[in-house]
Order: sequence, then C-alpha cells, then structure tokens
Amino acid sequence: MKKLSILSYTGLTILPFTLSAGNAKEKKQTKPNIVIIYADDIGYGDLSCYGYSKVQTPNVDKLAAEGVRFTNSHCGAATSTPSRYALLTGEYAWRKEGTGIAAGDAAMIIKPEQHTIPRMMQAMGYKTGAVGKWHLGLGSETSKQNWNGLITPGLKELGFDYSYILAATGDRTPCVFMENGRVVNLDPNDPIAVSYIKNFDGEPTGKDNPELLRMHPSHGHNQAIVNGISRIGFMKGGKSALWVDENIADSITVKALQFIENNKNQPFFLYFGTQDVHVPRVPHPRFVGKSGLGPRGDALVEFDWTVGQVMAKLKELNLDDNTLVILSSDNGPVVDDGYQDQAVKLLGDHKPWGPFRGGKYSSFEAGTHVPQIVRWTGKVKPSVSPALVTQLDWYASFASLAGYQFKHGEAPDSQNGLKTMLGKNKKNRSYVVKQNINNSLSIIVGDWKYIEPSKGAKMNKDTNIELGNLNAEQLYNLKLDPGEKTNVAATNPKKVAELKSKLDAVKGK
Repeated sequence: MKKLSILSYTGLTILPFTLSAGNAKEKKQTKPNIVIIYADDIGYGDLSCYGYSKVQTPNVDKLAAEGVRFTNSHCGAATSTPSRYALLTGEYAWRKEGTGIAAGDAAMIIKPEQHTIPRMMQAMGYKTGAVGKWHLGLGSETSKQNWNGLITPGLKELGFDYSYILAATGDRTPCVFMENGRVVNLDPNDPIAVSYIKNFDGEPTGKDNPELLRMHPSHGHNQAIVNGISRIGFMKGGKSALWVDENIADSITVKALQFIENNKNQPFFLYFGTQDVHVPRVPHPRFVGKSGLGPRGDALVEFDWTVGQVMAKLKELNLDDNTLVILSSDNGPVVDDGYQDQAVKLLGDHKPWGPFRGGKYSSFEAGTHVPQIVRWTGKVKPSVSPALVTQLDWYASFASLAGYQFKHGEAPDSQNGLKTMLGKNKKNRSYVVKQNINNSLSIIVGDWKYIEPSKGAKMNKDTNIELGNLNAEQLYNLKLDPGEKTNVAATNPKKVAELKSKLDAVKGK
C-alpha cells in the first residue's frame, strides 16, 4: 500500500526580502504553507505526550517533540459546529444565531459574504483546500439541497479552491463524500434523498430493524441504516456513493495528500478535519485491537497514523522547513456518544479529559481545554508553553504572518498571537471566552474562570457528562483547582464582579 500523508491548515505568509551583506541583490524567501490537523472529540488527555493517555500516540508525540506543545489552549465552544465557525471566521459563534450543532441537511452557516481564513489566504496568493469533516452546512436553504447536482453556495464560495468533505459528521446522513460541491461516485439512476423530518417508505431504521445492525445505538442514532450502522437522519438512494466507515480515514488522507502533491510548488493552505475519534468509531481493520481500549482507543491509534502520514509526506517533499503544522481538536472528549462500542467498559485508567472536569458539551474545562501543537521545522524551537491561547486567534496570527491588512469588521474576535504561537514568548491572551452546548458562556482571565448563571440541565444523562450549568455564579481558581472542584464565588465577590464585567464587555463588543 502506498504511504499516505496528511496536511491540515496551510497558511499564508510573506516573509520580508533580505539583502546579502555587500550585495544589493534581493534574496526572496518563499511563503510558508500552513497545515491544520483538526481532530474530532479528542480530549486533552487522549494524546500520550500530554501524560494522561493509556494509548500510545508516537507520531503526535514526535510532532510535539519537534514543536511547541501548549498546555493552556482552548477552542471556541464545547461542540463541533460553533468551534469550526469560530476558527474559520475569527468570530465567536455565540454572536450569531443558528450556529449550534448542525443537522446533515443544514444550510451553509458561514455565508458567502463573510470573511474567512481561506478567502484571506487566497488574497495572499495561496491555493486553499478543505478535506474531511465539514459540519457547517451546505447550500442556501436547509433541507432544500439537490444532492444529485452541484450544491451552491458551498466551500468554493467561502474561499476554498478544492474540497473533499463529509457534509456533516459520520453519524449523520447523507453518508457520502462530496468533492467540489458534488457527491462522489453517484449513479444518476439511483438519486439521493435526505430528510431530517420523516423516513422514506420502505427504508429500514435502527429503531424498527435492529436485526440489521452490526453496531447498536446506546441513545439516539436509530434512524437510517448505512453499512449496518444506524444514523441521525433519514436517507435513501445513492448506494454506489455511500462511504465505507472503515475506510474514511484512508479516503480523506489520500485526498489531503493529493492536494499537497498537486500544490507542492506553490504556497498552500489545507484545512484537514479528521473523523477520528467521533462516533461511529469504526477504525480500519489494521488498527482494530491495537489500543486495548476498544474502538475509541483504536480510533486514536488511527488518528496518530494520520498525523504520521502528514509528517512523512512533508519530509518526502522537502517541505518541513516551509510548513507550519498546527494540531488541535474541535472540542473536548466524550466516551459514550450514542453507540454501544464498549468505550466506557474498556476505558480503564485512560483519562481523555486529563486533569479537568466535564467533557464535550460542558462549560467545565474538559469541554474546551484541548491539545494544541505547533511545528515549523527550523522556525519553532521545541518547548512546552503554558500560555493562555485560543483557536480564535489563528486568523489574526496568520494575517500577521502574511502581512495581510484586515478589512472593516473582519475577524472581530481574533487577536494577533503569532509570537506566542511560534513559541517566541509565553504571553497570555488577556482573556478567553467559551460556550457550552446551552450557549452558557464562561471567561478565563489569568488564573481565574467565571461561569455565568444558567438554567440548563446539570448533567447530560446520555453521555454522563457534567454540563457546568448552575443557576448561580461560579468562580474557580484554575491554578489551585484545575479540576474545578470548589466554587469560590461566595468568598471572592470582587473577583466575580471583575470577570462578570469583563464578560459583559465582550458580549457588548
């Protein structure tokens, strides 16, 4: 089998011209690529370089050993869609209606008129690509997409020259790959239909036909059956276009590597979103049983393989010295997220959440406190950084690297953190705002974290995750209490007032 590699965010940069001593001739530096490897549901403790994992991730560890490993990095939200929205637009998702977890037939959440990182990259002369999980909607109207033709607006209208994506997630219909706005391998004589309202006549479901399943749902996920796995949403047709779950990692890796190969002689930006370790967790047979922790652990091994392929491809093409690689996750971990895959039973001493409380969906730290590793061979010195950083700042940092000038209203919540990103200093961002599944907000300033009052449920009973909702103010000293065990709001009224005022100011910005 041919070796694979994967890049994730290829970015923009114009380095200044330099003059040789005693020589008036200019020596041009080439623009560096940026690769973002954006994992799905991987927590702070899932990667062995962070010290809490019982699963070995040697390729990620090597990436960390060659770059900056951040220990205080945060995504924008505790769920996928708003985190991805915030990353690509430089705007907190809670500022915009309709940025919650997207259905598979959702309209495109980022609108063509909005500013985006890929559009900025294009303006600086980059080829831009998106491969893997999308989950930000397609088309102009929800449930009105023509899955049998070209769907517009799509990723092209947001600034991506090339795309090969899962329209939503692995557990949602439609279960097909889309390349440049069209379903891959579609037979026109077997058209696709998708609904999130009602089933199609004669189509089996996980709820009514459990005998057809090879993986059973633990909660929800009991509608259309594809490859013996029931999903969220209904679907019919498109049999020749359906993905094979075991091959998703291979399929998107191949396409990411092809994008790199095709653009190796020019600056490129690649946004690579993995399916791993989102449900349904169906790793390729060559990874099955490798972790000892069942499908979730094996999916971590598969993710690590993906990272290794990216690194190998960059080395093969002599791009190591000219490529900034960023690895992170869209939100924190979840163990049982809808399928009976033994993830809870086989968890053992593995701690996906690391030292933190909560997980995916939560206001507590494990919901949004995620891994972040930055490598740029020859430009970034290996180190561990405790600096407070957020994915919201990738937009402005890339712009700084490129010498790009912001337009009015562009990336309103993104700040230039390039020097911190590259390990040049340990400067903290002045604050970070985060949101949970209920859109309850929290803010970190220095060592302190404030969670605003919320009437949402305290516990997601399906996933056994504390959501951090409380109809009272919460305050935690994260330096003394990283696990958020003791709410000290009552004994620190001045600090509560200070952080509440700061959060209110950000809201009103």
